Amino acid sequence: MCGIVGYIGPREAYPILIQGLKRLEYRGYDSAGVALSNGRLDIYKKMGKVSALESVADAERPQATLGIGHTRWATHGEPSDRNAHPHSSNSGRLVIVHNGIIENYAQLKELLVGKGYTFSSDTDTEVLVNFIEYIQDQEKVNLQQAVRLALNEVVGAYAIVVMSTDEPDQMVVGRLGSPLLLGLGDNEFFCGQRRYPLYRFYQKGHLPRRR
Repeated sequence: MCGIVGYIGPREAYPILIQGLKRLEYRGYDSAGVALSNGRLDIYKKMGKVSALESVADAERPQATLGIGHTRWATHGEPSDRNAHPHSSNSGRLVIVHNGIIENYAQLKELLVGKGYTFSSDTDTEVLVNFIEYIQDQEKVNLQQAVRLALNEVVGAYAIVVMSTDEPDQMVVGRLGSPLLLGLGDNEFFCGQRRYPLYRFYQKGHLPRRR
């Protein structure tokens, strides 16, 4: 199992994502990472605790108002920096965080290898983000449509959040079997795993109460 946190709004995303990831640490994850969209996709990920991720990312002082975070409990591939999420596509245009298992990832990977795609991790997640990119390039559609079409070909359970450099002001979420919650604030949006207690944003004043 893995944990997902996402934010889009007027505030800096990085501190919100880090706080969310820290609140997931009690479950014993083996790596953590964030991706931030600010005209480009900046990805920071590290094996170990969220503090290890902070030691890498804080030095860069990442700034963006849209981002996604992830904590991983290994299912595909050993705990390592390269297997940590988020994962990007070959072109670097797309980035994804994912909870669940893509049961037909081996068949999808074989297809993609035949099309010239290469892989740097052992994860089904890297296969999925490249498959979404492949569908987008083949069908000439936007990110939302590409995710929808790609998931029609996926077998398994998943919760995903995808961002693209081509559409830097949005993130696309999808789920089947795995839980995923959306939170609405004042001109801002959150997403997270059901086991991530979004109500704690209220307690800390991050997520305005709906009126």
